[in-house]
Amino acid sequence: MRILVLTENHAGCFTQAEHGLSYFIEFDGKRILFDTGQSDMFLKNAEKMNVSIEKIDTIILSHGHFDHGNGLSYLSGSTLICHPGCFVKRYQKRDNTYIGLKNSRDELSRIFDLNISIQPFKITKRIFFLGEIPRLTDFESRSTSFVFKDGSPDFVMDDSALALLLPEGLFVITGCGHAGIINTLEHARKITGISKLSGIMGGFHLKEIDHQTLETIKYLKQSRMKYILPSHCTELPALAAFYENFGIKQVKAGDILEF
Repeated sequence: MRILVLTENHAGCFTQAEHGLSYFIEFDGKRILFDTGQSDMFLKNAEKMNVSIEKIDTIILSHGHFDHGNGLSYLSGSTLICHPGCFVKRYQKRDNTYIGLKNSRDELSRIFDLNISIQPFKITKRIFFLGEIPRLTDFESRSTSFVFKDGSPDFVMDDSALALLLPEGLFVITGCGHAGIINTLEHARKITGISKLSGIMGGFHLKEIDHQTLETIKYLKQSRMKYILPSHCTELPALAAFYENFGIKQVKAGDILEF
């Protein structure tokens, strides 16, 4: 398996950065684009990295935030898989800034072969879209800084992830991890029937060294997974805690990771 980081919050030597996430994944005979960032930055970096975006088989949208899906405007013709909640109007609670997608469901359905599902399903025998992730722990996804148009709280229920079945166990890829990393991993275990965890990569949505961060670290230690790669919306205090516990390396745009 190869994962090429097309968009990340941190720039590489020859690639640019923006607040967003986009991965190009080569696995199980498929070429998957996981999120698109907030602009055409992923295309510019893909060109520098010799990635042929026109050859992708499937696009996965992890959730309906601008920094993960507005790059869809620069693509067409592929299968797009996402949760139906990706298309709601959503805002920052503090200043009412719009943070949803700029394209509507109708607009994207005219551009892509749209596959919308709350339920998890197999993309291939070894690639699973996790669908809606249950919020089961008592410390994850308990507060939110987002609201819907009517002012009610938005817990980003459309947040989903990919589970990839490697020989050494499950490798899970998240966009932001709004559902909680432990909730996400436990759901992946349930859906796939595989208990052994190989790795996790993507946004963890952890900001401070708080109870949630410490419980997540504890869980990951107990899992003894080989690969732990927090990025994007994982803030510096949490990243420092992950470095102290796991010796992580910073994920940057332009990185090519092989597992």
